[in-house]
Amino acid sequence: MSEQTPHQNTSFSLNSAGTGDRTGDQASDQTGHGYLALPESGSGPGVIVIQEWWGLTDHIKEVTDRLAGAGFVALAPDLYGGSITHDGDEAGEMMSKLPAEEGARLLAGATDHLLGLDAVTSATVGTIGFCMGGGFVLAMAAQQGEKVSAAVPFYGVGQGVPESCAGITAAVQGHYAEHDESYPVERAREQEEQIRAESGAEVTYFYYDAGHAFHNDTNAVGTYDPGLARLAWDRAVEFLGEKVA
Repeated sequence: MSEQTPHQNTSFSLNSAGTGDRTGDQASDQTGHGYLALPESGSGPGVIVIQEWWGLTDHIKEVTDRLAGAGFVALAPDLYGGSITHDGDEAGEMMSKLPAEEGARLLAGATDHLLGLDAVTSATVGTIGFCMGGGFVLAMAAQQGEKVSAAVPFYGVGQGVPESCAGITAAVQGHYAEHDESYPVERAREQEEQIRAESGAEVTYFYYDAGHAFHNDTNAVGTYDPGLARLAWDRAVEFLGEKVA
């Protein structure tokens, strides 16, 4: 059964982050929430962290903290409005109830908020996401254009995966698993070529002898690989450091 995350510590306006007409209760919800982590220095380049289908969990908080430890101002927007789960069936249901346009709206608000913080030294943001969040990484890069300079999807799936990659100007570094039943490696290779062909962006994909969610050290689906997780993480952090300015 779902529960509430304890990790929301910041909020941001969605007033300028619309993706179309909105009606009913959603129209009155003009505030997004998330978890913000600052580096020890107090300032640094900005990075958006996009959650897995489980929600804004302890693991996503820890990923955000690790980025802060590497010198970034990191913000993980809460795409589920506070709900988290540890049950796969419920996570799938929660993901299915998040419209792609609502996720995009929240990420647009988070991007503008991050770029407006005095602590952020970069004129652009990077973005990194996992599972459902990996799909939204690419959607965010396509929709936010030059505001995003680096996009790092880890085995991205779900409604956030864009049909068109033409709007991507960010450099893209993908991390995908060769034994991923949720997003087969053949689709990942096709996506790599699609981004390269449609956007003209710098694209590098890495493929690992692992299963879906191999980076998640809670071993939520039994596929965590510490060695490959470290390799992918080091590549991602180095890439973000080079590209986000």
